[in-house]
Amino acid sequence: MAGEVTALAPLRGRTALITGSGRNIGRALALAFAGAGANVVVNGHRDRDAIEAVAEEARAMGVKALALLADVSDDGAVERMVAAAQKDFGAIDIAVSNVGVRDTRPLLEITPELWRSVMNTNLNAAFYLSRSVLPGMKARGWGRIIHIAGRTGFFPKAERAHVGTSKAGLHALAKSIALEFGPYGITANTLAPGVIDTERSDTTHPGYAAEFERRSQAMPVRRLGTTDDIAGLCLYLASGASAYMTGQLIHINGGEFMY
Repeated sequence: MAGEVTALAPLRGRTALITGSGRNIGRALALAFAGAGANVVVNGHRDRDAIEAVAEEARAMGVKALALLADVSDDGAVERMVAAAQKDFGAIDIAVSNVGVRDTRPLLEITPELWRSVMNTNLNAAFYLSRSVLPGMKARGWGRIIHIAGRTGFFPKAERAHVGTSKAGLHALAKSIALEFGPYGITANTLAPGVIDTERSDTTHPGYAAEFERRSQAMPVRRLGTTDDIAGLCLYLASGASAYMTGQLIHINGGEFMY
């Protein structure tokens, strides 16, 4: 019976903090962790209603959930968020950095201000989160750090120097964490999702529907990825089943490219 309970709720008793979890991939992660028995900290930057709704969905699964607004590109805001979560739950066992901005423009049009802004959101936020949760993980001898990156960091695109550099930096950070904190039962890995079917608009992604249809038909699996595809892999990385896996970059893209 104990084995069945573990299989059904492999994260029972753990607490997971997922940044950018009011919608899309982050929301799917928060609900997947809740479904696996973990208490969850749901984070967003501006939309309190969105994160409260996700937290309420998580509570309906029988776990505790806390919704916290915080600008994770601000180190002080991250420290306050983690402190509030630890006050309620006592510990953060799993930390997922899932925030990012996309911007496309020629390198010579990338101002220093824009470069810093993209780095703050895409890369520095992961550092601030990791730095805040690692002391507790180290003291308890267990922890999971997961960075959600993107293909641009590893298969660069023209006019995305700032985005690609920040996404590649996420994996360098994860590898450093893996090396330094592995002896304390802490793993750190990076996911690079391919084309995932999330909320988009033609305003922010002009012509996306036609492009995604073309790309999906060229993939071995013949479909776009779903947020549940990402959540399933994150559940594995957050569980004890992945204890021997750290410092890895995992592409999840339906076979769109292989190497």
